[in-house]
This record gives sequence, structure tokens and C-alpha cells, in this order.
Amino acid sequence: MKKEDLPKVFKILKKDYEENHAPVVTLVAQTTKDPFRVLVCALLSTRTKDETTSKVCERFFSKIKSINDLYNIDEEELKQLIYGVGFYNTKAKNLKILADIVSKEYNGVIPNTQEELMKLPGVGLKVANLVLAEGFGIPAICVDIHVHRITNRWCLIKTKTPEQTEKMLREILPKKYWIEINRYLVSLGQRICKPQKPLCKICPIESFCGKCIEK
Repeated sequence: MKKEDLPKVFKILKKDYEENHAPVVTLVAQTTKDPFRVLVCALLSTRTKDETTSKVCERFFSKIKSINDLYNIDEEELKQLIYGVGFYNTKAKNLKILADIVSKEYNGVIPNTQEELMKLPGVGLKVANLVLAEGFGIPAICVDIHVHRITNRWCLIKTKTPEQTEKMLREILPKKYWIEINRYLVSLGQRICKPQKPLCKICPIESFCGKCIEK
């Protein structure tokens, strides 16, 4: 894929995305505009299928409405509340520590910089950028397995890690696409551009794809 093809590709991806289901974290962001909810869902979604994340987030937010609620809930009760997501015991512990830090150091307000977000337990570069983009509307490129795989498969970049991919995309991708790319490629990756046996024949942007094979 050539850099000059990006406007056409993103126009097609936008249409494809709007006609299909949004990733669960994006859906939460679009319906609530709440950084706290985006952060929690992003943390719960790691190593967990979207269907499970959606159910657990719904159960979680039926009881936990704010950082203060998360701060006050008993850790054992929290474990039961998020049971079903991957590593729920560790995530419950991290959420309790997170609530303590945000309550005491940020007056109960989720921080809105990459540096501060990454100081929170369980928050790496991917989650931090997702919260910035979807929770705050701040341009940031969230590189998950889908974005890393697909942009390399396009031959747009050639990188070995998501961190390298994020750095490369920041250099070549116009900022107006930074928030959108994760939404579009997670949707595309879950349905069509899969790790094994991608469904190229039904891909809306097949004609632009370089079809590089990941190592």
C-alpha cells in the first residue's frame, strides 16, 4: 500500500466500519464519552473476547458508576463482578490500586496524558493511547494486534513489535487518522483480515493491499 492511497483506504474503511459492529471499547466511548468507563473497559478487554468484555462491562457499570464506587468496593466483591475476563484476579487488584491512585493523586479524575496514564497499574502504551483517543478525543494511535498485523500486511510499514508500529505510524499517518485507525482495523481484523486465512476475496480494500506476509 502506498501512502498516497491512505485517503481512499480510510474512506472505504469508514463505510465498512459504519455498516458493521464497533469494537466494544469504542462502543462504550461513543455511547458514554466517559474516560473512566473507557479505561475500565480497555483494561478488562485485554486477553478477553469482545462478547465476554461486553457482558462483564455491563455488569460492572450496573454497580460501579465512578472512581469513588471503585475505591469503596471490596476487592473480593470486585473479583466476582468481573469474573469471566482473562486474569480477573490480577485485574481486580490493579483496579483497586488504580482507584486509590486516581482518588488521591488526581482528585478522582482520570489523567489525560500518556505519561500519567502509563503510571497506572495495568496500563501500557496500547491502553493509554486508547483512553486518550476514545475517552478524551486526543489524537493518539492505539496499536493492538490487529493494527500491528494489518498495517504490516498492507506493506505500509515493516515492523516487528506494536511499539515499533506505533512509532512508524506516527511518522507517516496524517494525524486526522490517528483516532480512527484502531476502530477501523479492529473491526476489519475481527471479521475479515484475520491472522490465519484472511478473507481477502471479501475485503473492501483488497486492491490496495500489498499482502506482505508477517514473520
